[in-house]
Amino acid sequence: MDLGLKNRVALVCGASRGLGKAVALGLAWEGARLAICSRKLENIQKAAEEIRKACGTEVIALPVDLSSSEEARRFFREAHRHFGQVDILVNNAGGPPSLPFLEISEEHWQAAFQLTLMSAVTLMKEVIPVMQARKFGRIINLTSVAVKQPILGLILSNALRTGLVGLSKTLATIYAPDNVLINNVCPGYTLTERIRELAEGIAQRQQTTPEAVIKGWEAEIPMGRLGKPEELANLVVFLASERAGYLTGATIQVDGGYCQGLL
Repeated sequence: MDLGLKNRVALVCGASRGLGKAVALGLAWEGARLAICSRKLENIQKAAEEIRKACGTEVIALPVDLSSSEEARRFFREAHRHFGQVDILVNNAGGPPSLPFLEISEEHWQAAFQLTLMSAVTLMKEVIPVMQARKFGRIINLTSVAVKQPILGLILSNALRTGLVGLSKTLATIYAPDNVLINNVCPGYTLTERIRELAEGIAQRQQTTPEAVIKGWEAEIPMGRLGKPEELANLVVFLASERAGYLTGATIQVDGGYCQGLL
């Protein structure tokens, strides 16, 4: 199936590793040109070089701290200046820390708000007018299964990622007439560096091992295993494509059956 992504321009946030990198690779394999970012220049340049070598597509790499609205705007503007267009935005910011409720300070809340919610707000505000002008746009927000089934211990994530889903549903309705389609993808437990770090934090508090924490998660998943980054990336690539032309305002989990709700 031709997904119609050749020469489309995609902005992928948090693409130096994990889910963001898997998404960037998936889009590159389909012929999209990429602007990718992460906080550390060395890490994002390394990822860009790997993608170029693997897929032969054009990739620019920028160091960006998405918790800064000004840096998020700079990411969009430099990418738009370079390519002259932006067709796809994949919002993907690192998750906030896992802390007990009474230990979450006001500073923790403010930092998580800036990174988890406002980074996406800022970038969507930048890209939507460009997409409207071209009558084509795809915005995919990587959130978490926590927006459908809150996860104990992920209080900041449970609260703020849900806010992003609510905003996206509203914007999907507003901009659908312009063929700017906005969807959310909810990773379940996926074997990335981030999930290993989360397991280590939980293990330390519970005085157990990261391996035991991961086995506990696997026991809750009907498929009996954690997901692979490319399994989530496959859905994101489809949602970014011309083939997903009648799909907007959706929130779809990729979780091996973890969520037990009907919606």
